[in-house]
Amino acid sequence: MRPLDETETTAVFEKLFKFTGNNLKNIVENPSHEGPDPDSGRYCFRLHKNKVYYVSESLVKRATNISRTQLVSLGTCIGRFTHGGSFHLTVQCLSSLASNAKHKVWLKPTSEMSFLYGNHVLKGGLGRITENIVPGDGVVVFSMSDVPLGFGIAAKSTQDCRKLDPNGIVVLHQTDIGEYLRMEDEL
Repeated sequence: MRPLDETETTAVFEKLFKFTGNNLKNIVENPSHEGPDPDSGRYCFRLHKNKVYYVSESLVKRATNISRTQLVSLGTCIGRFTHGGSFHLTVQCLSSLASNAKHKVWLKPTSEMSFLYGNHVLKGGLGRITENIVPGDGVVVFSMSDVPLGFGIAAKSTQDCRKLDPNGIVVLHQTDIGEYLRMEDEL
């Protein structure tokens, strides 16, 4: 387990910024409340076996007693680097993204299951959408009862969604909480 280098940090922060915008500082400056120390520090990002973990500094200090080969996981896995070097967010970072999301989409109850099976969000299943979304923005998908279901990339702007036909794709699926079941062995 090691700290991220400069290019890795840039890739992680660019991806997180796509979903959180200026709220990224809330994730980076989040104080930690775990560990025996009265001042346990903040959360930080660590790389272990191509996976990026969001973990408290006090837990990182305590994990130095464990060898790298024996260490399986530490903190919350927020994403991984591919063999090509690009960074992909995983479903485990959904709670961090949901609380700091810049753009949100709410689904009707009839289309929640379709999204949880890995399908894109269609205009007919759209309940609500935040303003000022442009194509390519990161979007967090919620149920109408504000339960985070996953996230994706906006395919259409907020203005285009109003005049889109019901079968038009609004959000391109990236990940959802159904992956906990579909990809159980890989997570």
